[in-house]
Amino acid sequence: MSLARTVTSGPEPHSPEEPAKLQTPPVRGTWRASSEGAASTHREDTRPGLGTLRRAFSRTSQRPSGQVPEEDLGLFQRGSHFLFRSLRRAKDNGSTADQSHATEVPGVTHGPEVPSRVMDGRSRQSSAGVGRKELEPEAAFHSLAPGQTRGTDKALALSGKSVADLITERHLLAAFQQLRQLEVRLVAEKASHTFEKDPTGFARRAMDLCLHYDGLAAEIGAIVRETLGPDGVDAAALGELGRVVRAEEEAHPAPPADGDFLLTPRRWRQHWEDAVRRSAQERVQQAGAGEAPGAAEAEAEGASGLARLLAELGGLVRSDLHKVRQEVQPAYSAAGFPAWEAYLRAFHGAVAQRLQELAQDARGCEQLYVLLDWAANVDGSPDFLGAPDLTLSTEPLPPLLAPALWARLQNDYTSFLEAKITSCFDSILQLEQSRWADAKPPDVLQGLYHTPLSIDVHMLVAEHVKAAGAISAELEATTLRICTRALGLFLPRFEKAFLESKAVNEPYLGANINAYEELRTSLLARFPGTFEELEKPLAAATYTFQKRLLQGLQCDVQPLFRVLCTKAWLTQDVLQPLMDKVVAFARHLEHVAPLRAQETLQEVHRYVVREYLAQVLRPRERFRGEERMTSSQKMGLDAQAIGDTFQGLGSEATWLDQAIPCVADILGETYKEDIRRHLETLIGSYPDIRRDHVRAILALRRLGHRRNQRLLQHARDLLRAAAKAAGSGAAGGHVLFEEIEVPTSVDVLLTCI
Repeated sequence: MSLARTVTSGPEPHSPEEPAKLQTPPVRGTWRASSEGAASTHREDTRPGLGTLRRAFSRTSQRPSGQVPEEDLGLFQRGSHFLFRSLRRAKDNGSTADQSHATEVPGVTHGPEVPSRVMDGRSRQSSAGVGRKELEPEAAFHSLAPGQTRGTDKALALSGKSVADLITERHLLAAFQQLRQLEVRLVAEKASHTFEKDPTGFARRAMDLCLHYDGLAAEIGAIVRETLGPDGVDAAALGELGRVVRAEEEAHPAPPADGDFLLTPRRWRQHWEDAVRRSAQERVQQAGAGEAPGAAEAEAEGASGLARLLAELGGLVRSDLHKVRQEVQPAYSAAGFPAWEAYLRAFHGAVAQRLQELAQDARGCEQLYVLLDWAANVDGSPDFLGAPDLTLSTEPLPPLLAPALWARLQNDYTSFLEAKITSCFDSILQLEQSRWADAKPPDVLQGLYHTPLSIDVHMLVAEHVKAAGAISAELEATTLRICTRALGLFLPRFEKAFLESKAVNEPYLGANINAYEELRTSLLARFPGTFEELEKPLAAATYTFQKRLLQGLQCDVQPLFRVLCTKAWLTQDVLQPLMDKVVAFARHLEHVAPLRAQETLQEVHRYVVREYLAQVLRPRERFRGEERMTSSQKMGLDAQAIGDTFQGLGSEATWLDQAIPCVADILGETYKEDIRRHLETLIGSYPDIRRDHVRAILALRRLGHRRNQRLLQHARDLLRAAAKAAGSGAAGGHVLFEEIEVPTSVDVLLTCI
């Protein structure tokens, strides 16, 4: 009989689609349907064939889950590839007389470029008349060697069931044992050169064996896919799966030296791990699958929608891993399968892939942060699984986001963050401007004028720095730098806007001084090494506000100094109104930060003493005789009043107390030789005094020419000594007379002459 006639001999004709169907792996329901079909076919047709197996594989197109995964499809292509490669070797080793038959075996004469689908289809046609009965009970091989009987089929069945039925009912180990017996027998027959004259018979039987092996592998994948499904865990099926994988590994420990494809390891453990990975990917993709908003809705939903999706993803992964540890792992443990590690790594890889997909669509600062935070803190947390007995892998897992993607997300986040922080500072300025426009005085909090400026800035910086620190130290440092730059640009803008507003008064100036002082002290203390560059701008702005406070007081009291050193001054208390304004001003300083309030109060004290001396050295009227003595006494009383007032207000500028009394003593000294001693006290206490000031004081005293010259010479020597002391750093650095301008009058010129 020719090969062509053998190929066409079968129980029924084949449709053109059947070669493609033969590549589809069976699943549980498909195998059950195929076994029923096999029984009916056996009753209707007693001729040898692959009717049972053909129906089993053809009905896989009706499976409810849709198309067969390409990974399972490859099992059949891989088995066929090994088969035809072996047939080529059989052809090369056969006799010359039999080559005419071998060349007609499908796939033997074709090169590697022939599609496996075509080869599988031809192989199926060639096996149509033999495969069924040798894999079913009560059936015999179509190509039995001479001397063999049909009784050998009892070794291929368990409890009267075919291999297809065993696979359908998930008696995987029994099915494998039967296939293993077939394999051993076929290898032995091949070694005994039984098929030298009938390579087609060997091809049919080898194809049947490969297809059933691949069907068993496909059932392994189906079991894994169903494990995490809603129907629960089939512990018996998982245990059977583990045992059959180990049995296959024991049967095929290593590739044979002669390259025989029948004895090549099937690598079912790898197939099982691949199925676990696919199962994890399918489960992870279910998170958020029910929500499919449009692009506009997704953008509007923003970070909240992404956060909900990630929360759902985390809950799904956590639930599945709980199920693996509590139900799946015990079922596999009897077979020594590391199910926990496999599932853990599978879910880790699936989550990483899902995060990479989400990262491609992440937009805006909030979405990027949600993604980075989830990857760094939620999935990477030791408490992610929520139970102490569910520990993560002892071996380190790779990062969820690749380093390059992580760096890109961080860069995008910092870019958005910089714009966001700048916008926040703009909002803070707008809020402050609205308060100024309302003309409502600032609140008093804990005894101090208060503005929300400091709290707003602190919260803005602390919130973003803390959030960035939760992701990485690098991102925290970057956020600190961004905040420092933004605050450095904000401070001069705020100062300019405030000074140009109509809210420049003592309460608001005091509130801003307090706010800047809080920023200067607390930011430097909380973030050392970061905000030092802002210390000088903050101090300069604080000094500007203090100076503006003094300018307001000076405008109020400057006219009151003009009545000093006049005839009316000798008989009236013109100093009291001036000191009343100083006391009223000092009440505002009680609500200013103590350090800055003391600085401002001392400056007011210095200003009052300086302006008083300026009026004395530039008198509007000249006093002689008794009037000069009266003016000296009046100056002493005024000095006492000024000193007592500022001492009562808390001024610590006691160095100012000697200035007015020293000048008063020179003017009222009756013993002229003691004037020299008073000059020594004056120049020693105030080294910033100049010769012009000494001349002006002596001009008020109206001494003789010779005495004036001696006193001026002595004053010159004292001033030189004071200058040397100032150069060596021995002087205190106080400034009083230096800021007093002395006009050149006729009396002063006469004193010099």
